[in-house]
Amino acid sequence: MTLLVAWAGIDPRGPSSIYIASDSRISWGSATSFDYGRKVFSFSRWPDVLGYSGDVLFPSIALNQIVELADAGLLFAPGYSCEQKFQAIVDKLNDLFQKYPKLHSGISENSLSIIHASRDSTNNKKFSCYTISWTSQRGWHGDISTLPKSSDVLFALGTGAPEFSENFLRYKVGKNRETSRAVFHCFCDTLTQISDPLVGGSPQLVGIYRKPTSSGFTVGIIYNDKRYFLGAHIDNGRNFNAVEWRNANFERCDGRTMVKLPDAQPQADPLRRL
Repeated sequence: MTLLVAWAGIDPRGPSSIYIASDSRISWGSATSFDYGRKVFSFSRWPDVLGYSGDVLFPSIALNQIVELADAGLLFAPGYSCEQKFQAIVDKLNDLFQKYPKLHSGISENSLSIIHASRDSTNNKKFSCYTISWTSQRGWHGDISTLPKSSDVLFALGTGAPEFSENFLRYKVGKNRETSRAVFHCFCDTLTQISDPLVGGSPQLVGIYRKPTSSGFTVGIIYNDKRYFLGAHIDNGRNFNAVEWRNANFERCDGRTMVKLPDAQPQADPLRRL
């Protein structure tokens, strides 16, 4: 289940952003699926974002609670470092998981992976990205990614990850190499062409910027000439431009007209398969 990808944007001053993108398909075996499931989360008061792959029921409950607890001031303390916020999330996941049914029968394929990307609360130049995973063999275990010197993938998880990683070999040496748009180009191209029946629906995207005092944010996606927000199709909104919109080229778009904004940088994908 799932294609979940995190990457860092790097500019001459160092890390400038981290994004997490996911597909939107929730599957029950290979025969039944729902293409509008939420898999990524942004905090409104903290520079943190989350995403998950694998099981659906436990993380959809737990991550919603974690975000609400943090935004209410009940999970993080002011000035928490990335490491302290990650540990607070891990502790809450463990607390909730201990109360989950003993057989953990809701854990799909006996696995669950969560990505946590964070910016330091007092140093806006310090970013971190972690995974915490559960398997029936190892229980809970975590990992941290070393930030690259140029824009690149941090983690690629889920059943769709092998196809993404193979496809990214082209983008790593392409015209747009070492840019955030190259990763998102590859993500959208993989999602469109993927053979894995457990991956599908629209892209969904959250991120954090280096901008001081900014929090996590969610991006609306223009995909196949339709608007999506956290996997949900949006066709009757009242204020489309209340959020930032991007298309499959990673170009900033007008949410109402769904076309590239006049002042937005063109970011065509020459490697996209038609």
